[in-house]
Amino acid sequence: MKRIPQGITRTLTVAAAALALCAALFTAARARAQHMSWQTSQTSDPVVFLYPLQLSVSAGHPTPISLTFRVAGGLHINSHTPTSKTFIRTELIVPNDPNAKLSSVDFPAGARYAPPAFPQDKLSVYTGEFAVRAKLTATRGNHMLRAKLRYQACATNSCYPPRIIPVNIDVIAR
Repeated sequence: MKRIPQGITRTLTVAAAALALCAALFTAARARAQHMSWQTSQTSDPVVFLYPLQLSVSAGHPTPISLTFRVAGGLHINSHTPTSKTFIRTELIVPNDPNAKLSSVDFPAGARYAPPAFPQDKLSVYTGEFAVRAKLTATRGNHMLRAKLRYQACATNSCYPPRIIPVNIDVIAR
């Protein structure tokens, strides 16, 4: 049997280690890409305000409205009433505008969720589409209601920094 020279053995060992490292990096990158798939959608925000973008209401009369949002697939956000004070709750930040006021803001109940990594934890979350109900009162004229939704999106085993998205509605009060 012929003996392989030491230089070639060392080169093969380094090449095998480099190949193993590349395979591990590729696997980690693929897992991260799947985990972050929401970022490749049409928006960079994991939660989007869907509608209404425009409303016609009777001036001076409280009108019930429904603000609809969508959480990207594979993610959840804590509900308005999370199960722990340490969790960041979802909240609607309403401007102090005398021309277009939101009142009686009512969030839906959150769905119960137990993360696979911590099945003993019971979270209250929103996934998919959810609607926040409120009453809108506006003075006569055209106004832009500029509210904001503050939330923290989480995947199965990790959470992202809290975010705030605009909730802009063109209000026509007659």
